[in-house]
Amino acid sequence: MAISVNIYYKGTGDSAKKFAQEMESSGTADAIRAEDGNLRYEYFFPANDPETVLLIDVWKNQQAIDVHHESPMMEKISTLRNKYDLHMKVERYISDDTMPTQDAKFIRS
Repeated sequence: MAISVNIYYKGTGDSAKKFAQEMESSGTADAIRAEDGNLRYEYFFPANDPETVLLIDVWKNQQAIDVHHESPMMEKISTLRNKYDLHMKVERYISDDTMPTQDAKFIRS
């Protein structure tokens, strides 16, 4: 069971995109990916909303998220979020790691 956290960062103009680029270029995103329990940390850009960036952040369990929230990474993220004046919408999902056969027939791997 993993916990996926989708974070939609929204700003004005290209501020959200600049935030994601700085997270990557500064090494902060890679440092988070290296944290124990992080399974995925990727930014995406919605085609229909140029002022939003989607972060898909997946963790092994809640304990790993809690440790991450207490890490120095959170101060770095907060500083950059404030720098680019971003607001957030957050969704959380718990995976069940199953694929019903009626859905699987539509998946092309």
